[in-house]
Amino acid sequence: MNDYLNISIKASIEAGKEILKIYENEFKIIEKEDKSPLTEADTASSNIINSYLERTEIPIIGEEIKNMEFSERKTWKTCWIVDPLDGTKEFIKRNGEFTVNIAIAEYGAPVYGVIYVPVSRELYYADVARAKAYKTILNKDHTPSGQFFEKEDLIKPSPEMPDLLRVVGSRSHMNDHTLNFIEEQKNNYKKVDIVSKGSSLKFCLVAEGKADIYPRFAPTMEWDTAAGHAICKAVGLSVISKETNEELLYNKSNLLNSYFVVRK
Repeated sequence: MNDYLNISIKASIEAGKEILKIYENEFKIIEKEDKSPLTEADTASSNIINSYLERTEIPIIGEEIKNMEFSERKTWKTCWIVDPLDGTKEFIKRNGEFTVNIAIAEYGAPVYGVIYVPVSRELYYADVARAKAYKTILNKDHTPSGQFFEKEDLIKPSPEMPDLLRVVGSRSHMNDHTLNFIEEQKNNYKKVDIVSKGSSLKFCLVAEGKADIYPRFAPTMEWDTAAGHAICKAVGLSVISKETNEELLYNKSNLLNSYFVVRK
């Protein structure tokens, strides 16, 4: 597997370990300019990840760094896309549904993705070109019991079921648009179940066959979706923009995503 994927795995695990040190104690919450919350865990994780990724000399797009203007970014062939703590609201609620997201995009498309869940020690990682995605559950010391990239850790979506549709909903961002979408699906299926999760875990649910579709009709940024997009794409799923009816793109002039749907 490519060295960059291995670097992403190491960085995500080390960042996750640092996040847990803060998670298990009292922490301060700061409100950013966009009114979203920021904790010291976001910053600590970002610093650790950057210490790994900066060695590659590949530029970084991330939530907790000062991103370059598009006039410079538009010349980048390849870039890292990082969310050092996705699901800060879940972190604050202490429900465990927060992640570390690291991806690489080439020419606007995700090629590698890593999502680490520090509390459950679930590590999702994917190589899009090889069409392989994995889920490895780490030991209490955040190491694998065997090796990474084991055949038994491969994940895949579930077969389509004609009578049942499992729709992923957000823990913190369910809105009327999403609820209307769910109601519309009831015309096509005998039963529609809602599976709720926070952070980028929503992508993972579909990729590993625990849900069938993930409609996202609320704002997200590129760092919220790039790693999950890579994992889904590696197992044959599409992440389709509602605006363009094409796959989501990365390193855009505006780092805000359009609404999208993840499905086969």
